Amino acid sequence: MCGIVGYTGTRAAAPLVLDGLKRLEYRGYDSAGLAVVHDGRIDIFKAAGKIAILEREIGPTPPPGHTAIAHTRWATHGAPTTANAHPHSDCGGTLALVHNGIIENAGVLRTALTKRGHVFRSETDTEVLVHLVEELHTKGTPLVDAVAGALRQVEGTYGIAVVSTREPDTIVAARRGSPLLVAIGNGENFVASDASAVLAHTRSVVYLDEGEIAEVRPGDY
Repeated sequence: MCGIVGYTGTRAAAPLVLDGLKRLEYRGYDSAGLAVVHDGRIDIFKAAGKIAILEREIGPTPPPGHTAIAHTRWATHGAPTTANAHPHSDCGGTLALVHNGIIENAGVLRTALTKRGHVFRSETDTEVLVHLVEELHTKGTPLVDAVAGALRQVEGTYGIAVVSTREPDTIVAARRGSPLLVAIGNGENFVASDASAVLAHTRSVVYLDEGEIAEVRPGDY
């Protein structure tokens, strides 16, 4: 089963979400990746294979930034390649999104988005989600509302976490049919698909209810 970890706070985010991914390795996966928001951009690193390969891709100095999301993937739509690994980004590189679950109407959505000028870089069902969010968010819609609007268009299951350069200290998380939680720290908060990813940092955990969306910042959620 795929794994999600996210962090926003005052500490360097990349090492924290990588550590969270390692705590989810027991669930199995065939690719991994992370996205870090820093200085008006999102740095994305992805690799087919083990987290150790992802770490080599990142190099000895993790990217700076205090907000990050990360993912381990079991391939469903699309082969276990680097291009199909999460996170996925929008056309402008201002959003990153990770997803557990299956978007059943992805084919129809992908065709419509392509006709509207969106460029896809993977074979995954997940990538349609980030382009749907992009259409609303680039018009000035707040991230949480853009995610809600995008999700109203999809059929299927999801646990997602989304970050944006426009709201650099925010993670938006949502679930339908795929578990997701918010873990509460001191001046920092986490998002995860499994509590084992974050229990080294906090024991205060709030599970999202079915259909719920969370807006998570360092000081509140």
